[in-house]
Amino acid sequence: MRFISRLHLIAGIALLNACGGGGSSGGSGNLQGNNGPVTSMVSGAIVDLAGAPVAGVTVSVYHLNTNAAVSAQTDAKGNYSLSGLQTGANSDYALYVQKSGFGFYPATSDPASAIERSDFNGLYRTIIRIASMPTHTVMGANFTAYGPSDHVASLARTGQASSFASGDDYANQSGVAWPATRFTDNADGTVTDHLSGLIWLKDAGCTAATDWSSALSAAHQLASGSCGLTDGSSAGQWRMPNANELESLVDVSQTNPALSSGAPFTNVDAIHAYWSSTTYMALPSNAMAIRFTDGRWINGIDPNDGSFNNAKTTSMNALWPVRSGAPGAVHVLATGVYNGQGGDATAAAGTDASLQLGAPLTSPRFIDNGDGTLHDTVTGLTWLKQADCIQQTWSAALNAVNALAAGQCGLADGSSAGQWRLPNRNELLSLSDRAPTFPQASYFNGQPQAGPAVIGPVIFNNYIVSEYYWTSTTYAGDTTQAWTVYSCDFGVYQLAKSETHYALAVR
Repeated sequence: MRFISRLHLIAGIALLNACGGGGSSGGSGNLQGNNGPVTSMVSGAIVDLAGAPVAGVTVSVYHLNTNAAVSAQTDAKGNYSLSGLQTGANSDYALYVQKSGFGFYPATSDPASAIERSDFNGLYRTIIRIASMPTHTVMGANFTAYGPSDHVASLARTGQASSFASGDDYANQSGVAWPATRFTDNADGTVTDHLSGLIWLKDAGCTAATDWSSALSAAHQLASGSCGLTDGSSAGQWRMPNANELESLVDVSQTNPALSSGAPFTNVDAIHAYWSSTTYMALPSNAMAIRFTDGRWINGIDPNDGSFNNAKTTSMNALWPVRSGAPGAVHVLATGVYNGQGGDATAAAGTDASLQLGAPLTSPRFIDNGDGTLHDTVTGLTWLKQADCIQQTWSAALNAVNALAAGQCGLADGSSAGQWRLPNRNELLSLSDRAPTFPQASYFNGQPQAGPAVIGPVIFNNYIVSEYYWTSTTYAGDTTQAWTVYSCDFGVYQLAKSETHYALAVR
């Protein structure tokens, strides 16, 4: 199997055109293979969330063995078919779709196909993969279309319990309200979080701090009869939480620990950070971690306290096992990390990349509204596209965002002052896709190699690399500080409100 190089996207497209790959204005296309019988086809339908057909969607089938592709468009009923697909040896195909104004997520019913993420020259697509094209027609290769008013999942509130400035996190109260009773002690060694639906081990310090691989193994081996469990669980049902699952526990209004007051957990580790199963793809020898003294993320050695680190083999961090439960008030987002081409190809069982749990990320994810705004089809939020327009202290950034209106920062959306807000911690974190092996800000800028040549789709305009972006959420450990998200790793770090940093706007 051979994938085109990230550095040769334009050349690859030119090659496809030169090789005769083309589209059909109707409902079918044809791809002539070179090494085997051309006897198979794939078909499906594309509908919106209401089940209405979406016409004019370009469906591409990419032959991963030859780097050739053809496309077709859905008809008035949302149907498409692509015929003449090579079967037998070297018949590895990927299907992806695109239409301006929509994000998409696939579904498939044929066992010969599977849903995967893959790296196409630095562009991360969610595809339908047919690793070996069967001789029968692959039917039911479908996609759901998410339009400008649609979204996959909603975000929860952060837990901020006081307001520190006009227009801050608590003042806006953005997100899904927490259940009146958030945590239930199940009296069997487990605790259910009704916000996320996740079930956590009650004893958060049962496993001694250890390296990442040992912690993964301990989570996998956990079963009823150990760590105070009497829940009947068996080995393999528990896992190390991914970064978003671990983050979902954080209550930003609390410190020591950063958990909701009255949460029934015991032995929360105040000395070590907690491991997540999410590999930091820019440095795969590290995994993202969070310390629960205050909810700060750990990526590299903490300059203020060298005892915190996240190197998989040399850092000693704690484990907080989790397993899935009934649906909660919100569905925690997937992190975007995956195994396979361009991802964590050596992902061990039980890791984020191997499980890929959470509300899925659409592909493409963002809709450019053409008016200086972006619609996120995952969360439903609308973002200011110009990412370098506001650079202020925390208070000044709040004021600038509160006063933001059409005519400023590239906006032509008719918005007025008071409609925009500075994103809270959960909102700004939700932008992250942890698949890229380069700074995430570079990915937003359409520069997968973090170089000067734009070779991918531009999402935000000039998202500053290696910079902190303000959230509207105050740091409970010192209210002269606020939480920020670093544009490279999308970790969360507290900084003095008097410092000058960048800000996005959301509504």
